[in-house]
Amino acid sequence: MKLQNEKEFTMKEALVFSQRMAQLSKALWKAVEKDWQQWIKPYDLNINEHHILWIAYNLKGASISEIAKFGVMHVSTAFNFSKKLEERGLLQFSKRENDKRNTYIELTDEGNGILTNLMENYNPTESTLFQGALPLQECYGKFPEFIELMTIVRKVYGDDFMEIFEHSFHNIDEEMDEKDGKLRKKENIVEIEKAVVQ
Repeated sequence: MKLQNEKEFTMKEALVFSQRMAQLSKALWKAVEKDWQQWIKPYDLNINEHHILWIAYNLKGASISEIAKFGVMHVSTAFNFSKKLEERGLLQFSKRENDKRNTYIELTDEGNGILTNLMENYNPTESTLFQGALPLQECYGKFPEFIELMTIVRKVYGDDFMEIFEHSFHNIDEEMDEKDGKLRKKENIVEIEKAVVQ
């Protein structure tokens, strides 16, 4: 059989690939979901709420449609969970002068504080997925890079999705550092060091 690029593959190869991807994705999602829920539970957040905060943080203000797109959720889901976060004082809604049709959200100081706290209190020993990847890191000296998976996601969701995806990890690299075996926001490290000097 031939499709789009005139590359040949068999129906059996296509079926095996699709089923392998489905089964692995389902198994991984179950572990991701459990790890994620455990991490955010002390902050009284669910996965959608945390994801919305994360996207708003990385986009420095985002429209509800951007939240839906990059959060891989329906627009009504993005709006409803954003509304709950606004009621808790973690987000604020606004309209822009040049775009009155779309609703935008931004983190409040409290929302920013919760995200910072979450990152600073991340514990890799509580992540089954991280623990599952450790043997690869120990063997090869690095964690899996997911290049093939990222290529598939790029083809399905587009370049802008992957740009936001990569930007979010760039933000962690730029804004966080490790101090005494813990992640800390760089500005918090400076404050800690000043307090120690005094």
